[in-house]
Amino acid sequence: MDVLGVLNLGEFAQYFSKMAMFPVFDVAYYIVSILYLKYEPGSVEVSRRSPVASWLCAMLYCFGSYILADIMLGDSPLDYFHNNSHVLLATAVWYLIFFCPLNLFYKCVAFMPVKLVLVAMKEVVRTRKIAAGVHHAHHAYHHGWFIMVITGYVKGSGVALMSNFEQLLRGVWRPESNEILNMSFPTKASLYGAILFTLQESHWLPVSKSVLICLFTLFMATSKVVMTARHSHGSPFALVESWVCHLLFFSPLGGAEDAHDHHHSAPAAAPASPAKTKEELNEGTRKRKAKKAE
Repeated sequence: MDVLGVLNLGEFAQYFSKMAMFPVFDVAYYIVSILYLKYEPGSVEVSRRSPVASWLCAMLYCFGSYILADIMLGDSPLDYFHNNSHVLLATAVWYLIFFCPLNLFYKCVAFMPVKLVLVAMKEVVRTRKIAAGVHHAHHAYHHGWFIMVITGYVKGSGVALMSNFEQLLRGVWRPESNEILNMSFPTKASLYGAILFTLQESHWLPVSKSVLICLFTLFMATSKVVMTARHSHGSPFALVESWVCHLLFFSPLGGAEDAHDHHHSAPAAAPASPAKTKEELNEGTRKRKAKKAE
């Protein structure tokens, strides 16, 4: 406690937890979200062929978690769209990323040092959304632990959970990409974060909400920045999850990771290259198609 007092961690955490997200952090969230949308195969073609469909997909990427959480809690799914400033800001980001002359805006935000800063800022918003979702559910269902966990989980990863619906808007159907079947690191982290914030909200976790927000944000931002910089699609939870699943569900140790590596492994004659994220692979495919079209 003396060390915490010297470092003023409590005061810093209190300030950090009350720091406004709009507009700076929200803009970063919108930029990274729509950037990942542009990485999806066919998204650029859809934006030229049907800008309305592209805009709807972008809004789902930006506000999908709010929409899904509102539906679960019995509110109108259109509730969040009364925030005109947020919708207009996300629309401006969508237009600049897809239609800026010479792709200048996209090149700037996709530049790795800039992208790493934006990714870290996005995780700040994600943590706030998880905490807000748990807090909202706690007021509606005071003793509903599972409801609090699910609401926080959806607030943190609702965009990924709605990915199949978003694909339909783009004319794509890939049921094998269901986020429940193949959970990415942000989706898993949102679930674990929702559990932590539920325990804190129920006074089972002896730590203040501001400190928990600060620590979980630090973990999420650091993990995502390192993974993005290394072009990694792995998960910091992989080793622990492998042992837990082996003990509880008799899964083979490292089975999921081995299958994943086998699925993505290159032919024996191919030169070794650093692993790339799904978004970067999709972006490479899109660029190759554009060159062929030229």
